[in-house]
Amino acid sequence: MHDKEVDGTSAHEGDRPPSRFKASGPRRRHLAAHGLVAAWVVLALPAASVQQTLPAGRWLAVHLFLVGAATTAVVVWSEHFAVAMLHARLPDRRWSNTRLAAVNLGAVGVLTGMWADRPLLLGAGCALLIAAITAHLVVLVRLGRGALGGRLAPIADYYRAAAAALIVGAVLGWLLATGRGGPQHYAGLKLAHVHATLLGWIGLPVLGTLFMLWPTVLGVRMAERTTVLARRVLLLTGGGLLIAVAGLAAGWRPGAVAGVAGYAAGVALAARLLARTVRRRPAISAAAAWTLAAALGWMLAGVVADLVLLAVRPLDALRDTGALLPVLLVGLVAQVLIGALTYLLPIVLATGPKERAALRAVLERAWVPRLVLLNLGVALLALPLPAPAGTVGAVLAGVAAAAFLTLVVRVLLRSGRGLLRDAGEEAAPAARRPALWGTAAGAVVIVLAVLVANSGGDTGGTTNAAGTAGPGAGTTRTVAVTLADMRIRPARIEVAAGTALRLKVTNTDTQRHDLKIEDGPATPMLGRNDTRVLDLGPVTADREAWCTLPGHRAAGMTMDIVVKDGTTGGGHAGHTTAATADEDGGGPDLSADFSTGFRARAADLAPVPGGTVHKVELRAVQRTVEVAPGVRQRMWTFGGTAPGPTLHGRVGDVFEVTLVNDDAAMGHGIDFHAGSLAPDRPMRTLRPGERLVYRFRAERAGAWLYHCSTAPMLQHLGNGMYGAVVIDPPGLAKADHTYVLVSSQLYLGTPGSTAQVAKMRRNTPDAWVFNGVAGQYAQRPLKVRAGERARFWVVAAGPSDGIAFHIVGTVFDTVYKEGAYLLQPDEAGGSQVLDLAPAQGGFVETTFPEAGHYAFVDHDMRHAEAGAHGTVEVTD
Repeated sequence: MHDKEVDGTSAHEGDRPPSRFKASGPRRRHLAAHGLVAAWVVLALPAASVQQTLPAGRWLAVHLFLVGAATTAVVVWSEHFAVAMLHARLPDRRWSNTRLAAVNLGAVGVLTGMWADRPLLLGAGCALLIAAITAHLVVLVRLGRGALGGRLAPIADYYRAAAAALIVGAVLGWLLATGRGGPQHYAGLKLAHVHATLLGWIGLPVLGTLFMLWPTVLGVRMAERTTVLARRVLLLTGGGLLIAVAGLAAGWRPGAVAGVAGYAAGVALAARLLARTVRRRPAISAAAAWTLAAALGWMLAGVVADLVLLAVRPLDALRDTGALLPVLLVGLVAQVLIGALTYLLPIVLATGPKERAALRAVLERAWVPRLVLLNLGVALLALPLPAPAGTVGAVLAGVAAAAFLTLVVRVLLRSGRGLLRDAGEEAAPAARRPALWGTAAGAVVIVLAVLVANSGGDTGGTTNAAGTAGPGAGTTRTVAVTLADMRIRPARIEVAAGTALRLKVTNTDTQRHDLKIEDGPATPMLGRNDTRVLDLGPVTADREAWCTLPGHRAAGMTMDIVVKDGTTGGGHAGHTTAATADEDGGGPDLSADFSTGFRARAADLAPVPGGTVHKVELRAVQRTVEVAPGVRQRMWTFGGTAPGPTLHGRVGDVFEVTLVNDDAAMGHGIDFHAGSLAPDRPMRTLRPGERLVYRFRAERAGAWLYHCSTAPMLQHLGNGMYGAVVIDPPGLAKADHTYVLVSSQLYLGTPGSTAQVAKMRRNTPDAWVFNGVAGQYAQRPLKVRAGERARFWVVAAGPSDGIAFHIVGTVFDTVYKEGAYLLQPDEAGGSQVLDLAPAQGGFVETTFPEAGHYAFVDHDMRHAEAGAHGTVEVTD
C-alpha cells in the first residue's frame, strides 16, 4: 500500500509496484494467508450450525473462528500495518511464514487436544501458540527500533498490547481447559479469558487499525488530533483491560467494573473521533465503510452491555458474556473481517488499478442485503427474545457470512490463477517454500479428521486398544444401548476378542445425554428419542463408556465392554470409585475462625409479604461460598445461597416463581413440595439460559422443602440446591422471635466428581450443617431475651439424613410437625426433640427461663459434633 494511503492523508489509492515480478512474493504470502483464514471460517460455519448436537460444539465453533480465522488475520495484518505505519524494513519473510505456520499449528493442537480430550496435545498446542505470538510481539517491538516512524507510529502499540493480551488469554484458557485453575476460580478465570481475547487480542487491533483505515476507506483526510487521541484511547482501553482482567481473575468485581468502564470510555472516544471524520463525499468502498461502521457500533454496544452486566450481576452468575457473544463475535469480529477484507484484499492481491477494481466489484456484490441480513441476525441473537428468534438470527448471520466467504474464495482463486500465470520463474522457488500452503492444507485435514472422528455418526469408529485377533475375529455384533434415568443399559457388554462391535445408542430420557467410548468414538448430545450408531471396530481389550455431562459419570452413567476369555487391555470392567484422601480427610476444623468479613446467614423468618400472590425470581447459579470456618466450597445454588431463599406465606396464597438457569454448565429444575400439580412441565429440566414460571397455590400449612428436580437429585441436593417454604397455620399466635433452620449434609470436593459422589452414596458427609454452614451459629449466636418466646421452624433437607432437633436447657411446649400440632401450650406434656425424616418439616416453641447460652443441636451426636450445632445467647 502507498504510504499516503496508509497515513490517511489522501483519498486516492497509490499505484502498485510497476513490476509484477517484484510484487509476486508479497502477493503469494497474502494469498496463502487468506486461504488459511477462509479455511478456518469454512470449518467454523458448519460447526456453528450443528453446535447443539456436538459435544463441546459451542466451544468448538467459537474457537475455530477466533483462534483460527481471527488470529491468523490479526497476525498477518498487524505485521503488515506496523511495517507501513512505522516505515520500517520488512521482516524476513521466511521467519514471518514460520511464525504464521506455528500460530496455525498451535491452534490445531488446542482445538484437537480439547476436542479429543488429549491434555498433552492441548498443552503442546497452547505452548506453541504462546511461543508464536511471543515471537510476533518481539518482531513488532523490533520494527520500532531504528524505523523512520510517522504520525501513525503509535498505532503499532495497539498491536503490541494485543499480542500481550493473547498470551495472557492463552494461559488462562489452558488453566480452564485443564482444570488447573480450580473450580472455585472457574467463573472469574473464564471471564478474564473472554475479556483478554475478545477485547484485547481482537478489540485493540480493531481500534488501532480504524484510526488509519476509516479515513482511508472514506477517502478523506485524517483528523488533526488523531495521533494524540490514539495514544489517549490506548491508555484507556489497554489500561482498563489490564485492570478488568486482573479483577476478574481475582474475583474482584469492583476492579473488573472499573476496568471495563475505562475500556468503554476509550471505545466511545474513538467512535466520537471517527464519527467526526465522516463527510458527504462518496466513500472509496461504501460496502467496507458501512460494514466497519456497523462493527464499531456493535463493539460500543457490547462493551457498554458488558459493563452493565458486570455492575449488576455477580461474577459467578455470568460465567461468560452470554448473550454478548453474538455481538462481539459476529457483530464485531466477523464484520471487521468482512469490512477490512472488502477494502484491503483487492489492494494487496491486485497488480494494478484495473484488476483492483475488478476484485473489489466481486467482493461488493449484493453488499447491502448481506449487511442487513448479518446485522439483523446479530440483533435477533443478542436480544432477549423467544428461542425461535435466536435460531432465525443464527441462520441469517450464517447465510450472510457464507455468501461473503464464497466471494472471498472466488477472489483468492482468481488471484491465484493470475499469480501462477504472471510469476513465471518465481513459481518453482515458491514450490520449495510450502510452509503456509502446507499449513493451510494440514489445518483443514486435521480438524476435519477430528470432526469426523468425534461426530458420533455411523462412520465414527476408531481402532481399539492394541491386541491380537481372538475367537470373535470376523464377527460383527450390534447391541442396542439405552440412556435413561442416569443409567446406561446394558451396563455390561461381553464380547469375544476380535468381535467388531456396533452400538445403537438411543436416549429415552427427557434430559440430553451422550455416550463416550474410552479411546474411541462418541455420540453428539442426544435429545429425547435421538439415536446414533457407534462403530468400535474389532474389540480386543476391555473398554469403559460413559456420559460426559458434569457429574453423570460419577452418578453411575457408565458401561463396561468386557472381552471374554482373557483380556489384554486396561481392565476397566467392574471399575469402582472411592473418595480421594484429600476429599475425605475427616471434615473441616470447626474450632478454627471464619474468614474476615464472613457473615452468618440470617435465621430470622421474614414476615409474610403483602397480598396473596407472591412473585419470586430464583436463579440457578454456581457460587463459591464459605461452608465451614476457613473452608470455601463450590455450590450449586438457587439465588446464590445454599439453602436458597425461604418463601413465606399463608394458606391460600399463590406463589409465582420464575426459575432462570444461569448455570452455563448443566441443566436444573425445581420441585416445590408445598404445591400440588402435575410435575411434567413445571418440574422439567431447564437448559442453560432457559426460564420457566412455576405457579402453585399453598393449600396446606406446614414447613416444606423445595429442591432441584434434575437427576441425579442426590448430587443436586447434596451440592446445595434446596430451600424451605413456610406456610403459617391459620390462627398462628405471634412469637417474639421466629427462626428458620434448614438442616442438611455437607459434601466437600469438586461438585459432581467421582470422589464426592462416592461419599454421597456411602452417606459419609464431611459435615452436618444448619442453613448451609457448619458451626456458624456457634460463633455467631442467635440472640433473645429471658422470658421471650421463640419459634424454631426446622426443615430436614437431607439429602440422606433427617434430624433430631433439640435445645439444651429447654423444654418445648409446642410441637408442630408435618401439618399438625402434636403438642400445644395448654397441655400438660412437654417435648425434648423435633424428629424429622429427610424432606419433613415443622416447628417447636419454647420460652427461655433465664440468661445464659443455650446450645441447639441435632441430637444424633455424630451430626452435632460435625457441625450441626449452634447457640442461643439469652440476655436479661
